[in-house]
Amino acid sequence: MTETWHGTTRDEIILRYAPLVKYVANRICMRLPSSVDVDDLYQVGILGLIDAVAKFDPGRGIKFQTYAEFRVRGAILDELRAMDWVPRAIRQTASVIEAAYQEIEARQGHPAEDRDVAIKMGISLQELYQQLDEIRGVSIISLEDLRPNSEDEEWDALDILADTSLVDPVEKLGLAELRGALAQAVDSLPEKERLVVTLYYFEELTMGEIGAVLGLTESRISQLHSKATLRIRARISQELARKKKRRVS
Repeated sequence: MTETWHGTTRDEIILRYAPLVKYVANRICMRLPSSVDVDDLYQVGILGLIDAVAKFDPGRGIKFQTYAEFRVRGAILDELRAMDWVPRAIRQTASVIEAAYQEIEARQGHPAEDRDVAIKMGISLQELYQQLDEIRGVSIISLEDLRPNSEDEEWDALDILADTSLVDPVEKLGLAELRGALAQAVDSLPEKERLVVTLYYFEELTMGEIGAVLGLTESRISQLHSKATLRIRARISQELARKKKRRVS
């Protein structure tokens, strides 16, 4: 019951923000297989909240809720990485689809059509949609995975796809360039995919709610979300490659 700030005890703060932990855990779990227990994520998130209470500095002028959500989300994502819950075959499928989108869009200069991607992969359109459904768990999006170890509130407006197999993109691309690349990547998405990203990450609607708004099934919204995240990651990969080429030359 140690006093933390403004006469409020640690236990009181934890109780007050426990619903935030449940919200973050449920939101992340929606994109994961049923084998991942949301209660386990909630317990890890509570540890992240406790860590946030211990490390929060009111003098920095940052809202505690912003800081706490950053710590909670980071704790949950760290636990998921440690679990390594995504089968290798699913990771490989995501990589193949991403590479197909990247190659076609680099060649054409505009977003690749699903049929073109299917032809490139040598599969039917229905098989592509099935694979997009299968890889939805890979698409855990969190801007915190690309941000440095600071609590810059400007970063809370946009989440992007994290690929933990990559070297830290922040180190390679730089914060200003990364922010610009992300904005361009989102702007370049086809209209429906851009709308899904906006409603999901900015308006914080669920997949089901977005489906109701757009008149599409939740499965179709999940496919659009998966495609959007793969396109974004492909665009960031292109930016990293261009930066590397400039350095070499």
